[in-house]
Amino acid sequence: MGGPSIDPEDVGLTGLLWLFLSYGYVLYFAANLIGEGSELLLLVPSMAGLVGGVVLPLLGAVPDGAIILFSGLGSLEQAQETLSVGVGALAGSTVMLLTVPWALSVYAGRVNLTDGKPNYKAHPKLSPNKTYEEELYTSGITITDEVRHAGVIMAVTTIPYFLIQVPALFLHGPTEEVAKGEHWWALAALIICLIGLLYYMKVQLKFSAEGLDKSKRIAVTKKKLEEGKLSLSGALQPSIISAELRATTTGETSPLTSGPPPGVQKMLKEVLKDPFHAYDKDGNGMLERNEIRVFFKDFHENIDDTDLEQLLDKIDRDNDGVIDFEEFIALSYKLILSRDQKEKKLERNVSGITGDVVNGIWEDGDDEEDEEMPEEFTDLSPDEQQAAIKLRAFKMLAVGTLLVIYFSDPMVDVMQEIAVRANLPPFYVSFVLAPLASNSSEVVASMYYASKKTRKTIAVSLSALEGAASMNNTFCLSIFMCLIFFRGLAWQYTAETITIVVVEFIMAWMVQSEVMNGKRAAIVLAIFPLSLLLVATLEFFGLD
Repeated sequence: MGGPSIDPEDVGLTGLLWLFLSYGYVLYFAANLIGEGSELLLLVPSMAGLVGGVVLPLLGAVPDGAIILFSGLGSLEQAQETLSVGVGALAGSTVMLLTVPWALSVYAGRVNLTDGKPNYKAHPKLSPNKTYEEELYTSGITITDEVRHAGVIMAVTTIPYFLIQVPALFLHGPTEEVAKGEHWWALAALIICLIGLLYYMKVQLKFSAEGLDKSKRIAVTKKKLEEGKLSLSGALQPSIISAELRATTTGETSPLTSGPPPGVQKMLKEVLKDPFHAYDKDGNGMLERNEIRVFFKDFHENIDDTDLEQLLDKIDRDNDGVIDFEEFIALSYKLILSRDQKEKKLERNVSGITGDVVNGIWEDGDDEEDEEMPEEFTDLSPDEQQAAIKLRAFKMLAVGTLLVIYFSDPMVDVMQEIAVRANLPPFYVSFVLAPLASNSSEVVASMYYASKKTRKTIAVSLSALEGAASMNNTFCLSIFMCLIFFRGLAWQYTAETITIVVVEFIMAWMVQSEVMNGKRAAIVLAIFPLSLLLVATLEFFGLD
């Protein structure tokens, strides 16, 4: 279908391995581009709700969806055979995401349990000198309401599997006859898939409108700042101004006379808490002036020393030469707003309003020195960083999607050929190999967020994995139902379907508790190989 023209049947074992590694790396690279591009768009306030609710989950399913689509194309006879590769990709992706990265995320995000509950305030968060067996019982994570709710949605979206399995359980004989019997059932399952997809996106958009996905946006912001890809102003200023405009409109506060709205203060504290403590070398809860200079330099805020001193003189109320966390938030807020945006902000908000702020912390009145435009991305003005973010994000999404479309077809052929030469059913090969190419980026991302060891970041990590499973149940499965209905293919995958549904129901049940400790995480990890064993066992007893 327009992909690379090398035929896997014409190469030796070494060439076949090279093809798999090459195509696999390209798909992995493409999935990373799609993931990072989607994350970048979360940093654009005007697009964050739509991206978090629709774009992010949908594009995350594109690699698996493309493999599934191309597995059912080609001649009718060939498509029925290679469809097993698509089923393996669907099952492998779903089961892998709910087991391997889930267990690794629990391991990365675990903290000490105190009276059976995770203690996120303890220092250190993990007690040293404990054996592995002790840690299994004495460390764990909190299962938040968001994770429990996402687990329920994941279980509900398995309904189409039950629909298509009704005829699949009772129809036997030639493939053509089975396909005819399943024809209208596939249409019904397709409709349910699309309804489920729309409902899932509606729920996500509602969460975005209510700000319930703010943890994801803050986590992405902190990640980009840590990676040095954005300046502090470029990452936070648009969100701050947007929040202040809303607060001013509703009469909650006047941005020039009473400081930031409560939501802005909370966001700044969540984003800057960890960096503040990281630069607090002596751990006394204070930053000295030289530490502050290093902080802003590392976060690409090229403020003149004189201007910084003037700001510090206003913020440091007791003139002791150090500032606490509250004063640090005030300083950062003042600096972010003044960076190449003061005149624009004044015009859009309360022109003509001046005055000192209570206790002097939010006093406005210092003119910031304009800087020439640097060439580095992090040193662009906030507005230009936002424009660069959008441009880079759309480029990443376009290139990633094109790569997935171009290389998914030959990847299906390669996995089919590996199965032939290994004398294995294509399902088992794609079950193990397809997720390595299409879902590796999600594994890395989930572990990254979980490693921050907070309730919110672990919720971001686990709910994203559940969301990916829900997208497989709706978006990816709808592609299968289209192939069966429009191409006349047969769904003969009872063992695989049972395995997918069983794993999802087990995970939906496990997240209804409030805590998951290391022992339960080890059980989750064991589900991945056990699911393959379950498929083999069911097929041994005669299920297709």
